[in-house]
Amino acid sequence: MSANATAAGAGRRTIAVMVLIPVVVALTLWAFAWPAARTAPRDLPVGVAGPATAVTALEQDLARHEGAFEIHRYEDGAAARAAIENRDVYGAVVVTPGGTELLTASAASPVVAGLLREALTAQAPDGAKVQVTDVVPAPAGDPRGAVLASSLLPLALAGAAAGVVTTLLGLRGGRAVAALAGAAALAGTVGAALAHSWLGALGGNWWAEAGVLGLTVLAIGSTFAGLAALFGKPGLGLGALLMILLGNPFSGLSSAPELLPSAVGTLGQWLPPGAAGSALRSLSSFEGAGAGGPLLVLTLWAAAGLTATVIGARRRTDPVEPASVSAVPIPARAG
Repeated sequence: MSANATAAGAGRRTIAVMVLIPVVVALTLWAFAWPAARTAPRDLPVGVAGPATAVTALEQDLARHEGAFEIHRYEDGAAARAAIENRDVYGAVVVTPGGTELLTASAASPVVAGLLREALTAQAPDGAKVQVTDVVPAPAGDPRGAVLASSLLPLALAGAAAGVVTTLLGLRGGRAVAALAGAAALAGTVGAALAHSWLGALGGNWWAEAGVLGLTVLAIGSTFAGLAALFGKPGLGLGALLMILLGNPFSGLSSAPELLPSAVGTLGQWLPPGAAGSALRSLSSFEGAGAGGPLLVLTLWAAAGLTATVIGARRRTDPVEPASVSAVPIPARAG
């Protein structure tokens, strides 16, 4: 290769780096900052209960915030409480002879609980007292949900590391599956020991939480390994885009999926980080209510990733059949 060709190649690589880095910065800022800047309730499920006349007036007041609330009507406060505990709604406004009561669940989202409190207080007549009851409070070790939200990125990074290391070490097929599953199981155990036993950010069944943490790492790690097995090194970049660049900020764990732009909140719940956050909240504070869908999402991602890891390894190791060569008749020797 001539010196001119070498210099030209180096120049192209230099320009590629100069262009690529600003693009990555722009994409990262868009993914992390744009949803945060557009935080607002969008079809946020809330309940109302009480006498028909009072409930109708409440519904009209809430309906003034067009597209903000999805209103569910309940017969009484007990039914509204049950709906909150089943994760059907984030909170409920109950009208009683003694006044208005707001039922919230800070365990589902401290941000939403504060938003509902502010909204109802602003609408209450001057001097009217609004009683606020936290039906399902957040764990004492994490009253604002900050610890749980902060744990999401380390989980995603642990999964990414498992997938990348498995790929770089050249593990394939069954060995790759065993490595990913073993790393995920240990990561789930360590995560539960830290988040539940030490920090007190989780308050449900210890082993169930460890299982969800491990399944999350497996879903993310197997996705990285599977994409790399199918597409090579570009697959690792695609995994980073899905799981870290989009999955983390689109999860809604720091607020709620219904507070993000609609498409973003929906997409986030179909990615492992968002599904993991919803499942952990359900298992930690709601005795598993509402955890079925998120667990199914995590299971599907893990199964798809492991399948891709095995199939990709087979495609790369299958022997290539030699092309058949037509027999060429050898002329008989004369004489």
